[in-house]
Formats: sequence, structure tokens, C-alpha cells
Amino acid sequence: MLRLRHFLDEHCENADISGIIDGLMVACKDIAYRLHMGSLAGVLGSAEQENVQGECQKKLDVISNDLIKACLKGMPQVKGLASEEEPDPVACNESGRYLVLFDPLDGSSNIDVNVTVGTIFSVLEAAEGADGAHEQSYLQAGQRQVAAGYVLYGPSTLLVFSTGNGVHAFTLDPRIGEFVLQRRDIQVPATTKEFAINMSNQRFWLPEMQAYVADLLKGEEGPLGKRYNMRWIASMVAEIHRILTRGGIFMYPYDSREPNKPGKLRLMYEGNPMSMLIEQAGGKASTAFENIMEIEPTAIHQRVSVVMGSAEEVDNALRYHA
Repeated sequence: MLRLRHFLDEHCENADISGIIDGLMVACKDIAYRLHMGSLAGVLGSAEQENVQGECQKKLDVISNDLIKACLKGMPQVKGLASEEEPDPVACNESGRYLVLFDPLDGSSNIDVNVTVGTIFSVLEAAEGADGAHEQSYLQAGQRQVAAGYVLYGPSTLLVFSTGNGVHAFTLDPRIGEFVLQRRDIQVPATTKEFAINMSNQRFWLPEMQAYVADLLKGEEGPLGKRYNMRWIASMVAEIHRILTRGGIFMYPYDSREPNKPGKLRLMYEGNPMSMLIEQAGGKASTAFENIMEIEPTAIHQRVSVVMGSAEEVDNALRYHA
């Protein structure tokens, strides 16, 4: 069994990035333990407060955020951190070279019903003289990420990450408390018959997305010529993990409910890191109109629409939006 630390030593040339990923897993192991304990650990239910996004936080949202913050603050490599749950970035170590952005608990609406959730992270290199507490320091296009990944808390706890040299998956072995290599150099199948989208929002989508999904539902008799299956877990980590495992397309498109916002998901905490993983694995990631990782962000909590997964199916979707 090849353990995470040994794999990073052998395959990641940047010792600082290796240290950040390995160190983050200390907090993620703690989150996994509390999730597996469930109500016995007192982590279920609402925290009875809202985050910066205006969303009601779960108790484990707050706990996970605090655990990851404490972990990152202790790392000499980290100049600053930014959480999806907080309005402003936090400075860490002045001598650090890297900025870490994270969604501490993606899909937290699933916690109380014991369905898969996850942690997402993205690592950027800080510019010379950057302030880890200043939003502007983090406003870098996704193409400048030096690492990205997620931890999936399911029947087993999995780490999936990339440092720009392929995508690799590790499973937490509870017998030894270590992540061990499961798959290396993951590739997303180019074709698929599976899509994931929240159909309850259909009436709010743009006409182009309406037409594409309508043709998916027509199956063999439709212009796409095959029968599709739909999946929806309401956790981006789970949706992307399924695509990295067996292919598919995941979509959270623009809709008219909040016309001033370009999408639902957060560019810096969800769109960019997941796009890096998908593209490193041979898939494609788009807003339906442009490459996600080419967007120059203007705000740390900026939102984005998402269409990502198997390359040929993403191309199908993009043709409807051309």
C-alpha cells in the first residue's frame, strides 16, 4: 500500500504543496470521524445562523470550517486562507507562499439524512508582496491553481487531488489512519449516457439548456441517439466523483430566479478546483459559454454556471449554446 505522504514525496516536486495537502488531511480525518459518529457526536442539525452566502449553516458546517482554518493557520507554507463560509479572507503566515481556498462541507443539506458530502480545496501561489487578508490577492484565474482536490465522506473516505500532473485517488484506511493509493492517473471516459442536473429548476433555465435536456430525455428517438440516465445527489463532490469514476456530465446552469447572478455555484471554491480535476482527467469544464478556468474573477464569492464532465457530452451541450 502506497501511503499519501510517500506518494507526494515521489510524485510532487513542490514540498510546500505536499505539506499543505498532507496537513489538510489532518482536519479532514477529524471531519470524517465526526460524520461517521453522526448524532452521537452532536453534529447534526442547524447551527441557527447564516453564512456569507445567506444560507442556513449546519452545525457541521461551522465545525468543519473551524477545523480546516485551525489546520491551515498552523502551516508555515500558507500565507492566507479563504472559506466559502466567511465573508473575508484570513491572513496566516507572512512568510508563506500559498493561498488556500476551501468549501469546508459541500452538500451540507445532506448531513441530516446521512447522504454523501465533501470538502473541496484549491491552492494558489501568492504574488510578491500579497496580503493574505486582502481579497484582491485571491482573484486569480483557475488556470493559475497549483493544486486542487476534494475529500468525499461516504461509505469510505476518499481524497482525490491534482497538482497539475494527473488526478489521483486515495482511500482512508481506518485501521492505520492513513490515506492509501486507490487509483492514479484517472481518466474520464469521453462518452457517457448519464447526466446530473436538478430538474426541479427546469422552468428557470435558458432556452438553450431547456432544449438540450429535452433532447437528452428523448433517448434513442431523439437527435442524440441514445438513452440517458439521470442522477442527482445535491453534493458537487459526489457528482464529480461519479464522473471521475465512470463518466457523465454535471450541470448547474444559469437560471432566472436570481437574474443578477451568473450561476449558483462559487467560482473560487467549487468551479475552479473541480474544473482543474476534470480537465486534468481529460474531461471538459465550461459555463456553457466559456471555459471556467479562463474567467478572471472579480470577487472572492463570485458565482458561476457549470457544465462539466465527459468531453464529448460537454461538447454536445455547448453546441446548443453556440
